[in-house]
Amino acid sequence: MFLYADVILPLALGDSLTYAIPSALQQQLRVGCRVLVPLGRSKVYSGIVSRLHNDAPQADITLKDVLEVVDETPLMLPEGLQLWEWMAHYYMCTRGEVMKAALPAGLKLESETGVLRNPDFSELEVLSEREQQLFNLLSDTKAKKLPQLERAMGLRSVHTLLRHLLDHRAAIVEERVDRLFRPRLQTFVRLAENIRTQEDINSALDTLHRAQKQESCLLAYLDASGMGAALTLGDMCLVREVSKRELLNMEGASEAALQALRQRGILETYSVEVGRLRTASTLPEGLRKELSDEQRRALGEIRDSFKHHDCCLLHGVTSSGKTEVYIHLIEETIARGEQVLYLLPEIALTTQIMQRLGRIFGDKLGVYHSKFPDAERVELWRRQISDTPYPIILGARSAIFLPFQRLGLVIVDEEHETSYKQQEPAPRYSARDTAIVLARKCGAKVLLGTATPSIETYHNVEAGRYGLVEMHHRYGDVEMPEVFIEDVRELRRKRLMPTPFSPRLRDAIREALRNKEQVILFQNRRGYSPVLECRTCGWSPRCSRCDVPLTFHQRDNKLVCHYCGATYELPRQCPQCEGTELRDMGYGTEKIEAAVHAVFPEARTARMDLDTTRSRSGYEDILNSFASGDTDILIGTQMVTKGLDFERVRLVGIMNADQLLNKPDFRAHERAYQMMSQVAGRAGRRGKRGVVVLQTQQAELEVVRQVVESNYAQLYREEIQQRKDFCYPPFSRLIHIVLRHHDEHLCHEAAKYFAALIAPHFTADQLLGPDRPAVGRIQSLHLRHLLLKVPTTMPPSGVRRTLLAARSALLAHPSFRRILIHFDVDPV
Repeated sequence: MFLYADVILPLALGDSLTYAIPSALQQQLRVGCRVLVPLGRSKVYSGIVSRLHNDAPQADITLKDVLEVVDETPLMLPEGLQLWEWMAHYYMCTRGEVMKAALPAGLKLESETGVLRNPDFSELEVLSEREQQLFNLLSDTKAKKLPQLERAMGLRSVHTLLRHLLDHRAAIVEERVDRLFRPRLQTFVRLAENIRTQEDINSALDTLHRAQKQESCLLAYLDASGMGAALTLGDMCLVREVSKRELLNMEGASEAALQALRQRGILETYSVEVGRLRTASTLPEGLRKELSDEQRRALGEIRDSFKHHDCCLLHGVTSSGKTEVYIHLIEETIARGEQVLYLLPEIALTTQIMQRLGRIFGDKLGVYHSKFPDAERVELWRRQISDTPYPIILGARSAIFLPFQRLGLVIVDEEHETSYKQQEPAPRYSARDTAIVLARKCGAKVLLGTATPSIETYHNVEAGRYGLVEMHHRYGDVEMPEVFIEDVRELRRKRLMPTPFSPRLRDAIREALRNKEQVILFQNRRGYSPVLECRTCGWSPRCSRCDVPLTFHQRDNKLVCHYCGATYELPRQCPQCEGTELRDMGYGTEKIEAAVHAVFPEARTARMDLDTTRSRSGYEDILNSFASGDTDILIGTQMVTKGLDFERVRLVGIMNADQLLNKPDFRAHERAYQMMSQVAGRAGRRGKRGVVVLQTQQAELEVVRQVVESNYAQLYREEIQQRKDFCYPPFSRLIHIVLRHHDEHLCHEAAKYFAALIAPHFTADQLLGPDRPAVGRIQSLHLRHLLLKVPTTMPPSGVRRTLLAARSALLAHPSFRRILIHFDVDPV
């Protein structure tokens, strides 16, 4: 019998906290279950039990008791808790932060402060007028939350008034735990317990001969439930359940009549928990695609690779049919009774892949990502720890946290994508790398699929750590698209480009529209124009909280900061010189869309960026419209580059490749190659060869030629040599250290102090900074960056100890206690 429990709370605490287990709870408490525990004077949280033990605390420490066991069966499996521990260690955060990211909100219970009136208090004269006003708003039976009281009082804060009420014992603070997840219930109707025979029913009808509406309602129920046939055949199993909604939709039934029948004791209602999760219909086996010779060869080579490697890279050109290979591997895995995790980098991709996998696997497929309501995610989580879990989970980054009882295969599609990296908040993890660790802990295999592998992944292949299978041809022997380079610098010099479209791109769009074909235009910047500028003095509006220019959004006629989301009114004149001529500089997706309307008025267009896909159905609506042919031209950001499959797309236009090529990042050419190759791969995926028009001012760059030739091997050779020369990944691990504070001088001094603390442990080549980043202030906080290049030979645990000790020393310094500091391991 265990006496103590270590509990992980969803807070940035250094470690788990230990609580005593009351004797009444000792039998039901298990590792992985949620428990309610007190924290501080009055807060109550739910946490996950990570360990049960009998290690008594020190003599001078009194432990608080576990208050309640929330789950009858563990919510977390051992492999999941091990993964949390690995993530906290590798990404230098706490297990509480991992828990906060991992669990849906409905599974995290927190107490909320509520205030009650003390019914025994009667000395109103000791209270001020405002305090009496607050006292009168309180109830002695139902607690009110602080925001409610602040709204009712018309004050920004009632803390001072409330403190006076508490001092006079006029109010009581209550901590209440809200269970955010509530099962979806559906109301059904049935005959009352005392009505079971034909005679009982006839007797009930006799009592209703003067209440025609009630009689009609009862007859409608008898008809819908099939009660007559069940009584005739003597088999009550034939009685069908009738929902209240179904009954009220029938002729002769009404809410008032049903209520009256309930009061008479003839009908009764009851609630049943119904699932929120949707399932798909499977496709007949005869309509499935046949594997090509190359797909069969790749499938066999993957099986062979898994005999020697736990992880294999499937390097296949765009439209080579990698998804069909995945499907056959999934079928083999679930036939063995194992589960599959299929990861995608973008929620947008789940729409098409969900439909495709749904037609194959039907109700065996579960889908999990952040666009689903929290209640659906909670329900899916609960199903995964039940006796009937989904064999296949399709999801974005957060799906790696789901519990898997028999994980056998992990597929990471488009493994090179930066979207797999979580940026804010902690844990700042890579879903691809974490999935590989999860698979290792579960004894599963990993398949990484892409047409443009990351340099690090391909280096692991060359080092023999991963297997490699290649697919060099498109399915059906369709040719790779023909890529044309348009030097827009020269075209603009000759005044041949008055619109965003070069002459070749303009003509190609017209031809595609004439032939009833579709077009994708890729512009990796949303909004109308990234910069507004005064033509007279060059002034440009900037965010008051961030050091960035504001982006003009024409649809809302607003200026928007893409870092903090703040919006501003469009200025009518320049505040610097009072000039009234403000010109927009550069192109965003809105401006490209407006140009398409102007140049090709007959085209039906759609725009796919963050602004148009905020709703849950935003992605699906846009993609379904494009897939059905209701849209001719799709304009989008990087969302349109990733794995979308449309058979009528003949032309892809890359509007401005220089946005990708000119980033101050050692990965700039790798990322540019990947993004341009991926979006080019959307063209000509069926039958006729596709066309790609790539517009750039740097046509002479080697990476542009590599995109034209689809020459990944040459890109890899050049990039890996540069990485080796300058000791960048995969020849080192990068750790980005970020400090933030409202005072710029204090932030800079703290960064120098931190650099001095860790400098003795690293060489001058390994520690870079501190520097002010290109965007030096975000959300009113000034930033300073340091970059660590950690040699792969240096033990990660030692580096972690050094950095965490330095952070503790920094925050212990009286001047730097309020500095915000975090570590971003393997930044992108």
